[in-house]
Amino acid sequence: MSTAVSRQPMSASSLIGDEIRNNQNDTLGSVHDIMVDCESGRVAYVVMTSGGFLGMGNKLFAIPMSALTLDTQAKCLRMDANKKTFENAEGFDKDNWPNMADSNWETTNHHAFNARPYWDA
Repeated sequence: MSTAVSRQPMSASSLIGDEIRNNQNDTLGSVHDIMVDCESGRVAYVVMTSGGFLGMGNKLFAIPMSALTLDTQAKCLRMDANKKTFENAEGFDKDNWPNMADSNWETTNHHAFNARPYWDA
């Protein structure tokens, strides 16, 4: 499968609601929010919503941007993961977000997604 990568700036709002799919084209979730490191100006995390029914019982996951690829042809983000990765994974809910500035949380989160930390780029 060929993935087209866009190098042009995009508005964050144009990605909200887009699907996040794996390389087998399974839908893993959708973009709920985008977290920017204001100091560096880099996208730190794409917050994915997954599971639930009609918005109830959804889990949120902070996916490191380095674990994702923009697929402009399919109009989605892609990552190397399967659905089971998220079924039992520890996510968070809309009313109880993790402290994303906590270095221990960041290191654990990047390790969980086998992603290069954005601050090392």
